[in-house]
Parts: sequence; structure tokens; C-alpha cells
Amino acid sequence: MFRTARTLLMAFLMAVAATAASALPAQAAAELPGGKANFVVSLGHLKDGARNNWVRLGTYEFDAAAGTVSARMYVWSHSEPKAREGTGTVPDSSCSSTDLKSTTHVLACQIKTAGGFTDSPTELRTGIYTLQNDTIDGVSTPTVWIKWNHATAWTEKWAVETGTNLARLSFLHNTKATTGYGYGSNAALTTRRAMTTVQAHPSTIRLQGTSWAKDATAPSSGAFHHENFRTCETTTWCLTYLQPTSSTACQKEGGCPNYGGGTASNISSIQYYLQKLSNTDRRDTLWHWCTCLAVERNERCYTGNSHVKPMYQIIDDTGTFRGWVGVEASYYPGNITDPRGSDMFSVFRLADWT
Repeated sequence: MFRTARTLLMAFLMAVAATAASALPAQAAAELPGGKANFVVSLGHLKDGARNNWVRLGTYEFDAAAGTVSARMYVWSHSEPKAREGTGTVPDSSCSSTDLKSTTHVLACQIKTAGGFTDSPTELRTGIYTLQNDTIDGVSTPTVWIKWNHATAWTEKWAVETGTNLARLSFLHNTKATTGYGYGSNAALTTRRAMTTVQAHPSTIRLQGTSWAKDATAPSSGAFHHENFRTCETTTWCLTYLQPTSSTACQKEGGCPNYGGGTASNISSIQYYLQKLSNTDRRDTLWHWCTCLAVERNERCYTGNSHVKPMYQIIDDTGTFRGWVGVEASYYPGNITDPRGSDMFSVFRLADWT
């Protein structure tokens, strides 16, 4: 009889527990921004007349279970100028030339990048994030808020857009930055595509960004003709392109009074070099300069204020190359009254989804 009573009591308690459990709300499933964990991000603080500008480039990794995000960033700022550094790569003779008068091939020069970009990221941050819907221009829009564990208050907010196998972060607010871009997928951040794949990408890649030079910010936009680059047969990790002429850059008033476009010599070509920097992450670098600037200095390889643009590849869920997010961090190398006023910064994306 005692055993029967105990059995009935246990059955009653189990039924109560089951009823209570069924009444509890289901635990919310962990979520990621756009369902994606791994993002490449470029950020910048760029203001007219400022001398405290900076740009950042790197990765955000979201952990849905913990509700946390980790950033690994490279940083370049007005306050800490870094000299350009060589990558160790000189494009081979299939895609470069030693002939200063070549009209088809870039000059055989060691490719340069921004100082520090061949090393590991120097800024490691962690934070927490929340997802919500906000009304933007009258439309309910998914957003992600991030609060960084930082010595000073630092929060940021992005609109989250989803596309085919890819998510995009559109800049809304940042305590410290004025502009930025981000793209994410569930492909590992160690996944990248070879330069031959980049050159053969079938979709149009477009530029969008903001630049700072000579105390003024300006928007940047237009097509990026990756298909015009040459693949190198031996130095297969780089691409080159000699743009034959430019109607805006490399002009007489742009620093080439003797040989630039608009003069008798009329040299307005641009030397472009695009290189992979790592087999184990998504770092690439873009280097370009006006040919006439080197001619003015009697140089084959320009040692002046060339454009160095670190970039991270955008890779979607299927491992397909989709473009880059990037920054420019070009510090004026000469001794003038205001060298920082002649630095060049930018934050941009080169992508097939802009």
C-alpha cells in the first residue's frame, strides 16, 4: 500500500512538472546579424580640417550563444604616421616591364602597402551585441547594436541587410567613427580566393567610399575594372594594370607640371598593383600612382606620396569572392611645413553588392 501511494505521488509530481514546463515560454534561439558570424569591416573618422583622423580595417566575429563580438583591427591615424613598407613582391616580366616608356605594362617595382599591414592586427576588442528592429525612413529595419569593452564609451549601430549568401552592414551610428562598411558570411575568415579568381570574377565591382585629402573630405564612386588587370605567370599572387590615361588624375596641376596630362609629354597613365598578402586570411593590398610623378623625379619606381590601400576580401557562404572592404593610409613622406595635411585617408568598399 505504501509503495502504491508513493507511485501515485511520483506520477502526480511528474504530471505537474510537465504541465509547468509546457507553460514556460520557449527559449529564444541564438541569432546572428543576418544569420552570419564572420564579417570584414572598414571604419574611419574623417572630418574636414581635422588632424585627428584615423581608419581601421579588420574583422568582427559574432558569437550568438554568448551574445558577444570580437574585433581584430589594423589602425592608422594622423597622430602615428607609418611609413609605407615593401611586400617583397616585384611582379614578373609577364605582367610588368623595366621600360619606362611601356604603354601596356606597369613598371617592375616592389609592391608597397601601408605600414604594419604585413604584421598581425594590433587592436583586439571584445563587446556585446543586440539585434532589434528600428524604423528607418519609415521602414522597419533589422539593426545590430554593439557596445565595446573600451576605456572610453564606444557603441555603434548598423542596419543589417541580407542578400544571396551574404549579409551587409550599413553604417548608422558610431561613437568614434564617421563612416564604415561591413560584409559577413559563415565562411571562415581563413577562406580567401586566389588572384586569378579575383581577376575572373564575372560581376561588376563598384567603388563607394569617403576620402580625406588636403583638409577636405569627398565621396568616391565608380566602376573598378578588375577585369583589366593582368594575371602574373610567376608571381601568381599579384595582378597589375597600366591604366593608359586619366582625365582627372596625373594632370599638370596635379603635381606633374612638366610631363603630366595637359603638357607636351602628356603622360597621364596610372600604375596599379594588386597583391595577396596572406594564404591564411583575407588580406590584399592595392598600390597605385601616377607614372608622371616618377618621371618628374627621374625614378622608375615612385618613392613619393603614392596610394597604399589595405583591403580584406569579401567572401560569401559558398566561398565565392564578392569584392573588398578597404582603407587608404598614405602618409606624406617628405619634410614640409604640414606633412599631416598632405596625408591621404579613405574608407571604401569595392563590391558587387553596393
